[in-house]
Amino acid sequence: MNTVVLTISKQPELYLETENITPDVFAGKSAEEIAALNVYEGNLTHTLGEYFTVAGGAGDTAADTRIEVKGDLTRVKWIGAKMTTGEVVIEGDSDMYTGAFMEGGKLLAKGNVGHFAGLGMKGGDLHVTGNAGNYLGAAYRGDWRGMMSGVLRVDGNAGSDIGTFMRGGEIIVGGDVDVHVGTHQEGGKIVVKGNGKSKIGGQMVKGDIYIFGSIDVMMPGFAYRENVDLEVDGVKATFEHYIGDLGERHGKSKGETIYGHLYKKL
Repeated sequence: MNTVVLTISKQPELYLETENITPDVFAGKSAEEIAALNVYEGNLTHTLGEYFTVAGGAGDTAADTRIEVKGDLTRVKWIGAKMTTGEVVIEGDSDMYTGAFMEGGKLLAKGNVGHFAGLGMKGGDLHVTGNAGNYLGAAYRGDWRGMMSGVLRVDGNAGSDIGTFMRGGEIIVGGDVDVHVGTHQEGGKIVVKGNGKSKIGGQMVKGDIYIFGSIDVMMPGFAYRENVDLEVDGVKATFEHYIGDLGERHGKSKGETIYGHLYKKL
């Protein structure tokens, strides 16, 4: 696998939109060609080379291309967005939309990511070693399709509204989360190994949510069923099992009503 190393050399005055930083776009290009790719600051078009030094070279295909992005990236958005294969490694904190609409490949963010990471994710493996902002794996505003497939893992904490309109895939948060988890969830699995606050599973009709820590306020639309022994993300434990959100209309399969499932670790 060939590696391209991008090191930020100039900070934007506003925020830099870099949807071209993906193995799909870099594949088959020289360092000079990569430096000539477009990026956007405000309503102005610039080149990647105006903000980053480019070293190394891409592979012939996206699958053979690895991108390392280094430096202070807190004003850089859309790294790895829509990537379908290959690898991206972010060395530091990045801004919003990291890995948004990602369809495949691996993205490792060695730091914190801003809001909307993994937005509408359709596949691949997105791993954040730090914290994530709001709307992790959620739907784009105005859309009803959140994360559909893939694995989105955050080692630290995450903000509010994670997994909104989630339809598939898996979100694992190693720490705590803010309000609104799995709102309108229609599939997939959310695992929170820390504490939750309130509005967990609101308007959820399908899928699974696992909370290892405390829940400040349980939604009234969830009904306790039984205690169950489960293994979740490598942890064996007993969980309280609830179904819901009973305030919503639920479909049926083979005569059985389908509910969302909320598990609270004892």
